[in-house]
Amino acid sequence: MEIEFVAADAPLAPRTAVARVVFEGQAQEGALARAVAASRFTGAKGQTLDVLAPEGGGDRLVLVGAGKSEAFDALAAEHAGANAYNAVKLSGLETLRVELPQASAELATRAALGVRLACYRFDKYRTKEAAEKKPSVIKTQVTAADPDAALAAFPPLAALADAVSFSRDLVSEPANILYPAEFARRVKELERLGLEIEVLGEPEMAELGMGSLLGVGQGSIRESQLVIIRWNGAADPNAQPVAFVGKGVCFDTGGISIKPADGMEDMKWDMGGAGAVTGLMHVLAGRKAKVNAIGILGLVENMPDGNAQRPGDVVTSMSGQTIEVINTDAEGRLVLADALWYCQDRFKPKFMVDLATLTGAIIISLGNDYAGCFSNNDELAGNLLEASGKEGEPLWRLPLPEAYNKQIESQIADLKNTGGRPAGSITAALFLQRFVNGLPWAHLDIASTAWKKGSTVPTIPEGATGYGVRLLNRMVQDRYEG
Repeated sequence: MEIEFVAADAPLAPRTAVARVVFEGQAQEGALARAVAASRFTGAKGQTLDVLAPEGGGDRLVLVGAGKSEAFDALAAEHAGANAYNAVKLSGLETLRVELPQASAELATRAALGVRLACYRFDKYRTKEAAEKKPSVIKTQVTAADPDAALAAFPPLAALADAVSFSRDLVSEPANILYPAEFARRVKELERLGLEIEVLGEPEMAELGMGSLLGVGQGSIRESQLVIIRWNGAADPNAQPVAFVGKGVCFDTGGISIKPADGMEDMKWDMGGAGAVTGLMHVLAGRKAKVNAIGILGLVENMPDGNAQRPGDVVTSMSGQTIEVINTDAEGRLVLADALWYCQDRFKPKFMVDLATLTGAIIISLGNDYAGCFSNNDELAGNLLEASGKEGEPLWRLPLPEAYNKQIESQIADLKNTGGRPAGSITAALFLQRFVNGLPWAHLDIASTAWKKGSTVPTIPEGATGYGVRLLNRMVQDRYEG
């Protein structure tokens, strides 16, 4: 999508749809007033009204409701831009003009970001599609009081949109295309942004003692991988880094504890945590963030062949702790156990945040809009929650009760990998905490937010969301850049 910032009186290009953002209760004049009066359009947030006889030029005019004027902030501008695009994307017209009522550089750039996020589409495998189902808009103009200032302010948001799209692409790919080695290869291509990429294969991980991670992948013909991504943007190249760890189960059958067939195709996105961490490192490099950051991806397939891990097996993690595998479908925590330990042992970061599509229980707890946040550090948790509000990626903190550790006690090993159905998301987080060793840490369970069916957020098309890229980027930007 090509983005331009223009003055309000700039001439309209041929084949342009004009989307005029209006506030709730805002009076209109002439034909527009009659059109509004003949409809249920009030200017409420998310409403649109297609005016078939536009005034003021353009081939089509759409009114886009923005809600109360006093609540029109950056996130509201972003959603207005997305709603404008969604209203005209199938119109057959090639250019969208978004007319903002408060056209500061910040609001204009966020409206442009909304368009960029809303126009994402994963269609690389479609060979036939009716023309009327293909978006026609290829260029967006956003009005701004100072177009040059908006243009100068847009590159970091453009880098964010690129990173979210990259993350969504990874999560959308089918598992026969994106297996661990291919995932690692695509990450390796990001060296063009200035990232340093290192890939460990199974022999290197075995030498490190990563029995927990390797046990998950031993039933697959695809080799497991551990990917290390480094961004050194701080003024001091030796400054202590911040660190992010992603679960990358490229396909999860459940292993010997096999999942039901219905819906198993969705398990191609069980690497959503690794996709989010990759997207975060992409945007940090893309906008040249002034921070040192580490991304760790644990990439495996969980398959049920004759060499697969069995329920009842005991594995030894890199930390030296032994784990009784009660359920091979509780595999993500086994991957993260070694990835977290490796991260803190090698890089000694300020903190670690892991992201994982870890438990179905989080969907039962929080529904489909909130991710779960578990943390041993109030400051880190507060920073994450603050960033989630600013970026519209909802997050809810849940407890880590010491008493619930009893559920993951094993009779024959140091701990077991599942504590049963009660408080399933909490006991999974308590399991991970055993591999953190006191470092400030947060675990984001994104099983509820990594993929959307019937999304109601205008910037998130149905499918992969890229959840986590934005909130982590915002947290780093606001709290940890020098």
